Amino acid sequence: MLKILHTADWHLGQSFHGYSREPEHAAFLDWLLLQLQEHQPHALLLAGDVFDTIHPAATAQKLFYSFLSRARQLQPDLQLVITAGNHDAGSRLEAPAGLLDAFSIHLVGTPLNAAGTELDFRRLLVPLRGDSGQTEAIVIAMPFLRPADVPTIPAAEDPWLAGIRAAYEQAVSAAAELRAETAPGAALIAIGHCHLVGGLETLDSERRLVVGHAEAIGLDTFPPALAYVALGHLHRAQQFQQGRIRYSGSPIPLSFTEAAYQHQILCLDFAGGQLQSVQSIPVPRTVSLLSVPVRGNAPLETILPQLCSLQELPEVPLEQQPFLRVNVLASGPDPTRRQQIEQALQGCSVRLVQIHVQTVAEQQQGADAADAAPVSADLSTLTPVAVLTREYQRLYAADPPAELLQALSDVLHQEDLLA
Repeated sequence: MLKILHTADWHLGQSFHGYSREPEHAAFLDWLLLQLQEHQPHALLLAGDVFDTIHPAATAQKLFYSFLSRARQLQPDLQLVITAGNHDAGSRLEAPAGLLDAFSIHLVGTPLNAAGTELDFRRLLVPLRGDSGQTEAIVIAMPFLRPADVPTIPAAEDPWLAGIRAAYEQAVSAAAELRAETAPGAALIAIGHCHLVGGLETLDSERRLVVGHAEAIGLDTFPPALAYVALGHLHRAQQFQQGRIRYSGSPIPLSFTEAAYQHQILCLDFAGGQLQSVQSIPVPRTVSLLSVPVRGNAPLETILPQLCSLQELPEVPLEQQPFLRVNVLASGPDPTRRQQIEQALQGCSVRLVQIHVQTVAEQQQGADAADAAPVSADLSTLTPVAVLTREYQRLYAADPPAELLQALSDVLHQEDLLA
């Protein structure tokens, strides 16, 4: 029997509208240590995006390495396999690999050998020991694959996607050979950090892997020989092919879009080379993400009483206060909008991080029309007043008020005097 925990997309060091997520991440890692203690897994798989940026702050790195140390102290036989995601600097992540390998902590940031000429299966293939003390699984620890990392397929319509498929084909073949030589009957498991065709995205928090939309790889990239595929990159927990392929999802919401997600880690049991059971373990949320109103946008006059009702929230330290987004439906500009909102929130134990304004015209046009690029025009043929009028009409479906036009005229006049 072999028990594994699967997690991904920690994004340590994330700044959320200027606020550090360190207290939330620290609480998650403390909780994860408790899960190690309770479930006693043989291994922990972390499928990419350990950090939020390629240059993580020292505090984020300290949090990560402190967790590794505490996990090994708590469970000396625990095997950890950690790969880089598209947010990570692969070479930086794996820099201490030579040291950590001695403690059964396998960091894989780049898939290639030192010469950069081919996949390095000595590092990519990680045997995992189970109850028997023998190898019960071989993990293909594949990090995020950049175009320079994959085999060249010249005739392919999309060389990068074809190269990813070829990389996994080679890795599965090498893993099968290693299994035949050293551990017949062991499960083959792959780690990946990628966007699968059909995967549900979170557009405001998941960085696109390439410019444009042609970045999703097919499910057939992962052949049936793989007993399980542990994925990262998409923050919403989801599964494919009867649960053989899964995204664990991120452990905390990384944007307001993710506020309703059921964040989790996965506990997997393997026997006889096959996946036997999967348990979703919900991650407790230590900081809430609130939106007022909960859905859509509303006029400010209807929102203000709702904001005042937040006085009922219990007083907590700043790092535990909910993050708040206010969604306003506006019929025109209002320079006092923020002041009114902040006044309504006086004494409330919340952190106002975003005021999202949608105009009446945008609501009527619908999201697609609102996001569409405006009709192009040669600005040299338009006066400043025409540009202002055109944009105001697009946003508010009305002509700009006289005082706004007068303000523009005053600015233009002042500019002429200074010229």
